[in-house]
Amino acid sequence: MSFQAYLDNIETKTGLTPRQFIDLAAEKGFDSTTKAAPIVAWLKEDYQLGQGHAMALVHVITKGPQISDKHVGSGGTHADASNTLWLDGKDTNPDR
Repeated sequence: MSFQAYLDNIETKTGLTPRQFIDLAAEKGFDSTTKAAPIVAWLKEDYQLGQGHAMALVHVITKGPQISDKHVGSGGTHADASNTLWLDGKDTNPDR
């Protein structure tokens, strides 16, 4: 599953876009200096997300939308179309 697909699946499950999760995380005091464990615990407890989906959100909460070029256009299972993740809702993604 691509990184973007993880984020899209989270939106389907929760009704919240990645951008909304970033805002909620900021309200809780989470930022780029926060370790993964408290963010994952929050996402699991409040939104019933699994480890992989929670870690995808940890990335965008702590590092922003940029991802490594490693899987971009690789054609593999985890291939993403771009090294910039779309955070504003799957239905508005111009790459879909």
